[in-house]
Amino acid sequence: MARFYLHIRNGNGYAEDPEGQDLSDLAAARSAAIEGVRSLLAEEARQGQLDLSGSIEIANEEGNILLIVPFSEAISLRLSPR
Repeated sequence: MARFYLHIRNGNGYAEDPEGQDLSDLAAARSAAIEGVRSLLAEEARQGQLDLSGSIEIANEEGNILLIVPFSEAISLRLSPR
């Protein structure tokens, strides 16, 4: 297990994850980031907006950014043809 920190960067600014999560590897951290983005976007959708310009930065205990997960990777957007 390793500790990963999932920092949020979006239109509201930058929110650093002070606690982190113990996860098995970077793939598990990416999955946790995707789930976090989906939760954030679900709340935005309830408010009638979606901002896909944000990202989650996955960092290790030393503070090194290992991976950036854009919000747009967390969902598949389909629009019906008119």
